[in-house]
Amino acid sequence: MTQQRLMSKKKPSFPVSKKLDAFLEYYNRKTEIPIFYEDLLRFAGSIVVYDDDGEDTLWVRAYYSDSERQEIDLNLKQVYSILHSDGSDSIFEYLSVDAVDYCTFGNSKPFRIKVRNILNDNFTHFYVKKTDASRIYGLELEHMLSPYNLNYLVHGD
Repeated sequence: MTQQRLMSKKKPSFPVSKKLDAFLEYYNRKTEIPIFYEDLLRFAGSIVVYDDDGEDTLWVRAYYSDSERQEIDLNLKQVYSILHSDGSDSIFEYLSVDAVDYCTFGNSKPFRIKVRNILNDNFTHFYVKKTDASRIYGLELEHMLSPYNLNYLVHGD
């Protein structure tokens, strides 16, 4: 399937309204984070990620220069700590950023971050995307209706 055909129905992006912004502030969804979507776009190169059947997943594994990687890893660990812990740096030594993947398909072109706890080898993913009001409404609805705990944060755009 060609990229042109895959992208035939692109969903528009919507800005965050003042009321939604106030809602996010009230429910502590807005927070300062040390890294931005644009920071992750500074990757030096990438390799294609294939699934177990050898099919292109439409994700690429981004890699960064050594100096960029150190700063990005530290900042991504901080975001992980804010999302899943108390926000302190006391857990950083037990975390490893195993992968930063970039989706070449889709409307928001998200980054998927894989963070591993080196003590028990468990890992989790979180995503970094451009802010879009319709996605925020969807996440909030899923958070209210899902039996699973859903965390998300909004910072800037």
